[in-house]
Amino acid sequence: MQKNKKISEELKTEMHELHRDFHDLYPLHTPSNEEDRETGFGSVATEEEKADPVKATTEKKKLTPVFLLSLLIVAGLTAACLAWPSQFLAATSQLCDTISTDFGWFYLLLVALIVIVCMVFMISPIGNIHLGNPGDKPTFSRASWIAMLFSAGMGIGLVFWGAAEPLAHFATSTPGPEVGSVEALRDAFQYSFFHWGFSAWAVYGIVALALAYFRFRKKEKALFSVTLKPLFGKHATGPLGTAVDVLTVLATVIGVATSLGFGAMQINGGLNYLFGIPNNSTVQLIIIGITTVCFIASSLSGISRGVRWLSNANVILAVAFVLAALAIGPTAQTMNVLVTSTGDYLQNFISMSFNVAPFDQSHHDWIKSWTIFYWAWWISWSPFVGVFIARISRGRSIREFLLCVILIPTIFSCIWFAVFGSLTTAVQIGGVNLANLPTETVLYGALAHYDFGRVLSMVAVVLVFSFFITSADSASFVLGMLSENGNLEPRLRTKAIWGVLLSALTCVLLLSGGLGALQNVLIISALPFSFVIALLLVSLHKELQHERVQMGLFLRPLILPKADKPFRSYEDQKTLKPIEIIRKSVKADQTVMAFAKATAGMTTAERKEAVAVAEGVLAEMKSGEKKPSDASKSPKPETGKPAPAGTPGFIGPDTDDKGIVGVS
Repeated sequence: MQKNKKISEELKTEMHELHRDFHDLYPLHTPSNEEDRETGFGSVATEEEKADPVKATTEKKKLTPVFLLSLLIVAGLTAACLAWPSQFLAATSQLCDTISTDFGWFYLLLVALIVIVCMVFMISPIGNIHLGNPGDKPTFSRASWIAMLFSAGMGIGLVFWGAAEPLAHFATSTPGPEVGSVEALRDAFQYSFFHWGFSAWAVYGIVALALAYFRFRKKEKALFSVTLKPLFGKHATGPLGTAVDVLTVLATVIGVATSLGFGAMQINGGLNYLFGIPNNSTVQLIIIGITTVCFIASSLSGISRGVRWLSNANVILAVAFVLAALAIGPTAQTMNVLVTSTGDYLQNFISMSFNVAPFDQSHHDWIKSWTIFYWAWWISWSPFVGVFIARISRGRSIREFLLCVILIPTIFSCIWFAVFGSLTTAVQIGGVNLANLPTETVLYGALAHYDFGRVLSMVAVVLVFSFFITSADSASFVLGMLSENGNLEPRLRTKAIWGVLLSALTCVLLLSGGLGALQNVLIISALPFSFVIALLLVSLHKELQHERVQMGLFLRPLILPKADKPFRSYEDQKTLKPIEIIRKSVKADQTVMAFAKATAGMTTAERKEAVAVAEGVLAEMKSGEKKPSDASKSPKPETGKPAPAGTPGFIGPDTDDKGIVGVS
């Protein structure tokens, strides 16, 4: 009993001291955007930037090792591809086949694991953590935010493959049933949904989440190397970090160059269909040159003006395009396809996610050509899209972030493939062999058999052109940011250099082998960065679990303490004492489940006493009474009975969410 009394007195004294000095010790004031702008870095300035903004600005203007090494490698790759195109194509084909055969299982396993982790984060208390300071408001409206992430994530590819992929799975290359059969048609849609659905956006989402979390929550630099600090500590900012950031830049350059190549091919295909302009590499180079000038001009206006305006316009045009296609096509059949294929996709999602088909060589080869290619594409694009999404996502909760990033684009992608896949397969079943057309002209060939097809073909060309500009503009911004040590406002010169290099690499890849060369280089570049993503996944999970414990998020989502200083597992390793956890709880004017963990070593009677004292003191503080002697007279809740009226309902080790104490 003497021990219980000692614990009660300690808790009572400490709680009153905390209440007295509360505003001095733990000010709830969050620095305003105006105050933070004095440092020149907005409301997400790192500790180093706030301490010495002039020095930080000077450091960001220097040519970093990441920029120089990446520049040399990309320039060397471009020169080699241009000097020895046939040898380059042969070598990349051989290496691509080896990687697909030996590491295909790793791609599938990694992406499936990412989907699982994203689901856990969404439904767990971790989802309540916000990406930023307390009180941070999102920079963009939700509609503009979704429009920008969608335009950056899948614009060109969606238009390029939306009509071509279901047709290819149905008429030329099916994963299982006979080509042209009803089963093949059903598989064509469910695999198209699978390749462009949850898995793709989960890869984007987890990478973007890690970057946004460490940048806006932990106040670290916007670099991939920084996200590995929970695993490697200070070594993450040394040579290891430089290597990680160089791999990030290379994956981004190759992934975006591949997509820009698809865009140039499809624009050329549309111009050939509409106006008879030759469909060849010369025209494609001219298209790339024109779009390069356009996206560099767009980058001059900044992300909040140029990219946002174009992204909003893209989404409006894309929605109008898909609705018009739905109206002129087999509308009822399209809706039947959408509903049925969505069910097939959800029902078979797990088996498709883990299926490498080791006992069926033809099916295994099909998976290498399609699923593994797509997973490599998403991995290569993830640093670019991840950085861009993170940059525009400050102030959102992890739950909102993942739900919007994964769910909404997936729904739109499924609708897109159902509409345009139905257009092409209906024409194919009707007796017109669209499968013989080049991939980039399948959409135009299908639209030619419907009313207003020529008008919609023009809209498609404009849409691809606009997506081309937003993708290249966003990529040049991201590459500039990574090259300038995480600078959120990279210099125009740096962005222009990367824009020109992106266009040059796209041109030489098209000249050296067209679509095949683009796909080969993409799969090769994704392998090293996939290991970076695997480490990032472990690191992010470790850091979020650390914050979950520190903030008392145990059994259910609670209101988060408004901590101005983020918890960093790689800096703060000490175990908090019970009174310290109570101190953090009262700081936010609430109590949390962390008290249960803090009192885990006490006996049942001791824990009951601690809960009673804490409830009494909090009730006294809430009512404005400040006499310490009154705290000892606060009523103690009996086992299994409600706390007295006015008690704030302390959530202790055996307390439910209504304030019912039941210590057993």
